[in-house]
Amino acid sequence: MKEVISLNSFFNSDNNNEKKSKQFTIMKDDSTDGHGGYGVGSVSLENVSPVIVDPNEHEAYVDMGAMHARSAVEKRIKFLTDKSEVPNGKLYWIAWVTVERSENGAHYYGVTASEMLVDKEIRRGYKLLPEHVNHLDKSLKGRFIVEHMDATSKKILKEYLQTFNEEYWNNSSEELKKALA
Repeated sequence: MKEVISLNSFFNSDNNNEKKSKQFTIMKDDSTDGHGGYGVGSVSLENVSPVIVDPNEHEAYVDMGAMHARSAVEKRIKFLTDKSEVPNGKLYWIAWVTVERSENGAHYYGVTASEMLVDKEIRRGYKLLPEHVNHLDKSLKGRFIVEHMDATSKKILKEYLQTFNEEYWNNSSEELKKALA
């Protein structure tokens, strides 16, 4: 069942002196549950999380700001599409991790990683936004795209996924386990 929440109606106000604001409609769960109207074809991002992998600090963590290109790593950085303009950039990966439930239980359904280089000193970075969007889409579709990651980053991501939820890891496909080996 779809849940629709409306906030701050733009046109309806009991008091004309009240400050008017825009309306937001937040759709939860499946938008294609039979009505065929507004929201059909919408993608649910409820089961995906962006995991920042920092091979320089040997750590990985979830930063939901990355869903809108506003993770702590990305803030106050102007991103360019030419790597040569960020020669001293520090390597980061955004791993798009999708969790699904099957008859065996919850598992890591899709994992893809997108590269970022960030030079905080000059406030410049490198990333290809179309690649990030495509990798997010591929993760939602159950793909594993991590072969382009360096060995250290793969190891950090694997350890993070294992310790975050061992059950999810144990229920995940052998394809994922081999991809991160």
